[in-house]
Amino acid sequence: MEKDGKSMISKAMGHVSLVIRKCLFSILSMGPVPAHIAFIMDGNRRYAKRHALHQDNTDPNSGHRVGFKSLISNLQYCYEMGVKYVTVYAFSIDNFRRDPHEVQALMDLMKEKIDELMTEGSLLMKFDARINFWGNLELLTDPVRLSAEKAMDMTVHNKGPILSVCVAYTSTNEITHAIEASVRERKEKVQIDVSDLERNMYTADCVEPEIIIRTSGETRLSNFLLWQSDFTHLQNPNPLWPEFSLRHLVWAVLKYQKVHGYLKKHNGETDKNK
Repeated sequence: MEKDGKSMISKAMGHVSLVIRKCLFSILSMGPVPAHIAFIMDGNRRYAKRHALHQDNTDPNSGHRVGFKSLISNLQYCYEMGVKYVTVYAFSIDNFRRDPHEVQALMDLMKEKIDELMTEGSLLMKFDARINFWGNLELLTDPVRLSAEKAMDMTVHNKGPILSVCVAYTSTNEITHAIEASVRERKEKVQIDVSDLERNMYTADCVEPEIIIRTSGETRLSNFLLWQSDFTHLQNPNPLWPEFSLRHLVWAVLKYQKVHGYLKKHNGETDKNK
Protein backbone atom coordinates (compact mmCIF):
# COMPACT_ATOMS: atom_id res chain seq x y z
CA MET A 1 0.00 0.00 0.00
CA GLU A 2 2.83 2.37 0.91
CA LYS A 3 4.57 1.58 -2.38
CA ASP A 4 1.36 2.38 -4.34
CA GLY A 5 1.08 5.68 -2.48
CA LYS A 6 4.64 6.64 -3.37
CA SER A 7 4.00 5.71 -7.00
CA MET A 8 0.91 7.93 -7.13
CA ILE A 9 2.82 10.85 -5.60
CA SER A 10 5.65 10.35 -8.08
CA LYS A 11 3.23 10.35 -11.03
CA ALA A 12 1.50 13.48 -9.70
CA MET A 13 4.82 15.29 -9.29
CA GLY A 14 5.84 14.23 -12.80
CA HIS A 15 2.59 15.65 -14.17
CA VAL A 16 3.08 18.94 -12.34
CA SER A 17 6.66 19.16 -13.61
CA LEU A 18 5.46 18.60 -17.19
CA VAL A 19 2.85 21.36 -16.87
CA ILE A 20 5.49 23.78 -15.55
CA ARG A 21 7.83 22.93 -18.43
CA LYS A 22 5.06 23.45 -20.97
CA CYS A 23 4.39 26.91 -19.53
CA LEU A 24 8.10 27.78 -19.60
CA PHE A 25 8.57 26.58 -23.16
CA SER A 26 5.43 28.40 -24.28
CA ILE A 27 6.95 31.64 -22.97
CA LEU A 28 10.30 30.88 -24.62
CA SER A 29 8.55 30.23 -27.94
CA MET A 30 7.62 33.93 -28.05
CA GLY A 31 11.25 34.46 -29.10
CA PRO A 32 13.49 32.49 -31.48
CA VAL A 33 13.96 28.90 -30.33
CA PRO A 34 17.29 27.46 -31.50
CA ALA A 35 17.03 24.61 -34.00
CA HIS A 36 20.35 23.16 -32.87
CA ILE A 37 22.06 23.12 -29.48
CA ALA A 38 25.45 21.47 -28.98
CA PHE A 39 26.87 20.45 -25.60
CA ILE A 40 30.43 19.85 -24.45
CA MET A 41 29.57 17.70 -21.44
CA ASP A 42 32.44 18.75 -19.19
CA GLY A 43 32.87 17.97 -15.51
CA ASN A 44 31.76 14.36 -14.95
CA ARG A 45 35.04 13.28 -13.32
CA ARG A 46 35.24 16.44 -11.22
CA TYR A 47 31.65 15.87 -10.08
CA ALA A 48 32.51 12.32 -8.97
CA LYS A 49 35.58 13.58 -7.10
CA ARG A 50 33.71 16.49 -5.50
CA HIS A 51 30.94 14.20 -4.25
CA ALA A 52 33.31 11.35 -3.33
CA LEU A 53 31.39 8.95 -5.57
CA HIS A 54 34.44 6.77 -6.15
CA GLN A 55 34.78 6.20 -2.41
CA ASP A 56 31.23 4.94 -2.06
CA ASN A 57 31.06 3.09 -5.36
CA THR A 58 33.57 0.74 -6.97
CA ASP A 59 32.32 1.79 -10.42
CA PRO A 60 35.03 4.04 -11.97
CA ASN A 61 32.38 5.54 -14.23
CA SER A 62 30.12 6.79 -11.44
CA GLY A 63 30.48 10.43 -12.54
CA HIS A 64 29.76 9.56 -16.15
CA ARG A 65 26.67 7.59 -15.12
CA VAL A 66 25.29 10.67 -13.37
CA GLY A 67 26.25 12.65 -16.45
CA PHE A 68 24.22 10.28 -18.64
CA LYS A 69 21.14 10.96 -16.50
CA SER A 70 21.73 14.67 -17.05
CA LEU A 71 21.97 14.05 -20.79
CA ILE A 72 18.62 12.23 -20.87
CA SER A 73 16.94 15.01 -18.85
CA ASN A 74 18.31 17.78 -21.05
CA LEU A 75 17.46 15.88 -24.23
CA GLN A 76 13.87 15.66 -23.04
CA TYR A 77 13.77 19.39 -22.25
CA CYS A 78 15.24 20.24 -25.67
CA TYR A 79 12.78 18.03 -27.52
CA GLU A 80 9.82 19.38 -25.55
CA MET A 81 11.04 22.91 -26.32
CA GLY A 82 11.09 22.17 -30.04
CA VAL A 83 14.85 21.93 -30.59
CA LYS A 84 15.31 19.78 -33.71
CA TYR A 85 19.02 18.93 -33.39
CA VAL A 86 21.08 18.18 -30.29
CA THR A 87 24.77 17.34 -30.61
CA VAL A 88 26.93 16.15 -27.71
CA TYR A 89 30.69 15.76 -27.42
CA ALA A 90 30.99 12.35 -25.76
CA PHE A 91 34.56 11.21 -26.41
CA SER A 92 37.48 12.95 -28.10
CA ILE A 93 40.19 11.15 -30.06
CA ASP A 94 42.56 12.76 -27.55
CA ASN A 95 40.82 10.85 -24.74
CA PHE A 96 42.40 7.63 -26.00
CA ARG A 97 45.61 8.90 -24.38
CA ARG A 98 44.11 8.31 -20.94
CA ASP A 99 44.90 5.27 -18.83
CA PRO A 100 43.93 2.15 -20.86
CA HIS A 101 41.80 0.80 -18.00
CA GLU A 102 39.84 4.06 -17.87
CA VAL A 103 39.38 4.06 -21.64
CA GLN A 104 38.11 0.46 -21.60
CA ALA A 105 35.72 1.26 -18.76
CA LEU A 106 34.36 4.21 -20.74
CA MET A 107 33.96 2.02 -23.84
CA ASP A 108 32.00 -0.54 -21.78
CA LEU A 109 29.79 2.19 -20.36
CA MET A 110 29.24 3.69 -23.82
CA LYS A 111 28.00 0.37 -25.21
CA GLU A 112 25.72 -0.12 -22.22
CA LYS A 113 24.15 3.32 -22.67
CA ILE A 114 23.80 3.01 -26.46
CA ASP A 115 21.94 -0.27 -25.98
CA GLU A 116 19.82 1.37 -23.27
CA LEU A 117 18.83 4.19 -25.64
CA MET A 118 17.53 1.61 -28.12
CA THR A 119 15.21 -0.17 -25.67
CA GLU A 120 11.46 0.10 -26.04
CA GLY A 121 10.10 3.02 -24.05
CA SER A 122 13.39 4.94 -24.09
CA LEU A 123 13.47 8.68 -24.71
CA LEU A 124 14.57 8.26 -28.34
CA MET A 125 11.74 5.83 -29.02
CA LYS A 126 9.23 8.13 -27.30
CA PHE A 127 10.15 11.07 -29.54
CA ASP A 128 10.78 8.96 -32.69
CA ALA A 129 14.30 10.44 -32.68
CA ARG A 130 17.15 9.54 -35.00
CA ILE A 131 20.67 9.05 -33.67
CA ASN A 132 23.98 9.73 -35.44
CA PHE A 133 27.47 8.85 -34.30
CA TRP A 134 30.10 11.21 -35.72
CA GLY A 135 33.80 10.51 -35.64
CA ASN A 136 36.36 7.90 -36.62
CA LEU A 137 34.29 4.93 -35.46
CA GLU A 138 37.07 2.52 -36.44
CA LEU A 139 38.94 3.71 -33.34
CA LEU A 140 36.18 2.40 -31.05
CA THR A 141 36.18 -1.11 -29.64
CA ASP A 142 34.22 -3.54 -31.81
CA PRO A 143 31.27 -3.91 -29.37
CA VAL A 144 30.81 -0.12 -29.15
CA ARG A 145 31.15 0.38 -32.90
CA LEU A 146 28.67 -2.40 -33.68
CA SER A 147 26.17 -1.02 -31.15
CA ALA A 148 26.53 2.47 -32.65
CA GLU A 149 26.02 1.17 -36.19
CA LYS A 150 23.00 -0.87 -35.08
CA ALA A 151 21.47 2.18 -33.36
CA MET A 152 21.89 4.30 -36.50
CA ASP A 153 20.33 1.58 -38.65
CA MET A 154 17.40 1.18 -36.26
CA THR A 155 16.55 4.89 -36.22
CA VAL A 156 17.52 5.99 -39.74
CA HIS A 157 13.87 6.33 -40.84
CA ASN A 158 12.64 8.06 -37.67
CA LYS A 159 10.99 11.43 -38.32
CA GLY A 160 11.52 13.15 -34.98
CA PRO A 161 14.43 15.20 -33.61
CA ILE A 162 18.04 14.17 -34.18
CA LEU A 163 20.67 13.34 -31.58
CA SER A 164 24.25 13.38 -32.85
CA VAL A 165 26.92 11.89 -30.61
CA CYS A 166 30.54 12.83 -31.32
CA VAL A 167 32.74 9.85 -30.37
CA ALA A 168 36.35 9.27 -31.38
CA TYR A 169 35.95 12.80 -32.73
CA THR A 170 37.94 15.98 -33.17
CA SER A 171 37.07 18.80 -35.51
CA THR A 172 40.45 18.66 -37.22
CA ASN A 173 39.93 14.95 -37.89
CA GLU A 174 36.50 15.74 -39.35
CA ILE A 175 37.99 18.37 -41.68
CA THR A 176 40.71 15.93 -42.76
CA HIS A 177 38.03 13.32 -43.44
CA ALA A 178 36.07 15.83 -45.53
CA ILE A 179 39.16 16.76 -47.58
CA GLU A 180 40.00 13.12 -48.26
CA ALA A 181 36.40 12.34 -49.27
CA SER A 182 36.30 15.40 -51.55
CA VAL A 183 39.53 14.34 -53.27
CA ARG A 184 38.11 10.86 -53.87
CA GLU A 185 34.96 12.39 -55.36
CA ARG A 186 36.87 14.71 -57.69
CA LYS A 187 39.67 12.52 -58.98
CA GLU A 188 39.77 14.37 -62.26
CA LYS A 189 39.50 17.86 -60.73
CA VAL A 190 42.30 19.36 -58.65
CA GLN A 191 40.35 22.34 -57.26
CA ILE A 192 38.12 21.67 -54.28
CA ASP A 193 35.43 24.14 -53.21
CA VAL A 194 34.20 24.89 -49.71
CA SER A 195 30.89 23.34 -50.75
CA ASP A 196 32.73 20.06 -51.45
CA LEU A 197 34.11 20.03 -47.92
CA GLU A 198 30.78 20.92 -46.32
CA ARG A 199 29.05 18.16 -48.27
CA ASN A 200 31.52 15.64 -46.84
CA MET A 201 31.46 16.82 -43.23
CA TYR A 202 29.86 14.52 -40.67
CA THR A 203 27.43 17.40 -40.10
CA ALA A 204 26.37 17.72 -43.75
CA ASP A 205 22.68 17.02 -43.08
CA CYS A 206 22.52 19.16 -39.95
CA VAL A 207 22.06 22.91 -39.52
CA GLU A 208 24.89 24.73 -37.78
CA PRO A 209 24.48 25.02 -34.00
CA GLU A 210 23.02 28.27 -32.74
CA ILE A 211 24.36 27.58 -29.25
CA ILE A 212 27.36 25.62 -28.00
CA ILE A 213 27.30 25.11 -24.25
CA ARG A 214 30.40 23.94 -22.40
CA THR A 215 29.66 23.25 -18.77
CA SER A 216 32.04 23.64 -15.80
CA GLY A 217 32.99 27.21 -16.73
CA GLU A 218 35.65 26.16 -19.25
CA THR A 219 36.00 28.51 -22.22
CA ARG A 220 37.75 26.16 -24.68
CA LEU A 221 36.06 24.47 -27.65
CA SER A 222 38.54 21.58 -27.39
CA ASN A 223 38.49 20.80 -31.12
CA PHE A 224 34.68 20.55 -31.28
CA LEU A 225 32.69 21.73 -34.32
CA LEU A 226 35.29 24.35 -35.24
CA TRP A 227 34.14 24.54 -38.87
CA GLN A 228 30.46 24.86 -37.93
CA SER A 229 30.63 27.41 -35.12
CA ASP A 230 31.62 30.69 -36.81
CA PHE A 231 28.31 32.36 -35.84
CA THR A 232 27.42 30.18 -32.87
CA HIS A 233 26.64 31.71 -29.48
CA LEU A 234 29.25 30.19 -27.14
CA GLN A 235 28.31 29.80 -23.49
CA ASN A 236 30.31 28.46 -20.54
CA PRO A 237 28.04 28.14 -17.48
CA ASN A 238 29.72 27.19 -14.20
CA PRO A 239 27.76 24.03 -13.25
CA LEU A 240 29.48 20.73 -13.93
CA TRP A 241 27.64 18.65 -16.53
CA PRO A 242 25.79 16.40 -14.03
CA GLU A 243 24.52 19.61 -12.35
CA PHE A 244 23.23 21.21 -15.57
CA SER A 245 19.46 21.42 -15.12
CA LEU A 246 16.30 22.83 -16.66
CA ARG A 247 16.86 26.30 -15.24
CA HIS A 248 20.35 26.42 -16.74
CA LEU A 249 19.02 25.36 -20.15
CA VAL A 250 16.22 27.94 -20.04
CA TRP A 251 18.73 30.64 -19.07
CA ALA A 252 20.98 29.59 -21.96
CA VAL A 253 18.13 29.98 -24.45
CA LEU A 254 17.18 33.38 -22.99
CA LYS A 255 20.78 34.57 -23.38
CA TYR A 256 20.75 33.36 -26.99
CA GLN A 257 17.48 35.16 -27.68
CA LYS A 258 18.99 38.37 -26.34
CA VAL A 259 21.78 38.34 -28.96
CA HIS A 260 19.88 36.58 -31.76
CA GLY A 261 19.30 39.75 -33.78
CA TYR A 262 23.00 40.63 -33.70
CA LEU A 263 24.07 37.11 -34.71
CA LYS A 264 21.51 36.95 -37.51
CA LYS A 265 22.52 40.37 -38.86
CA HIS A 266 26.23 39.59 -38.99
CA ASN A 267 25.68 36.09 -40.36
CA GLY A 268 23.55 37.61 -43.12
CA GLU A 269 26.25 40.15 -43.95
CA THR A 270 28.80 37.37 -44.27
CA ASP A 271 26.51 35.35 -46.54
CA LYS A 272 26.18 38.36 -48.85
CA ASN A 273 29.95 38.62 -49.12
CA LYS A 274 30.48 34.98 -50.05
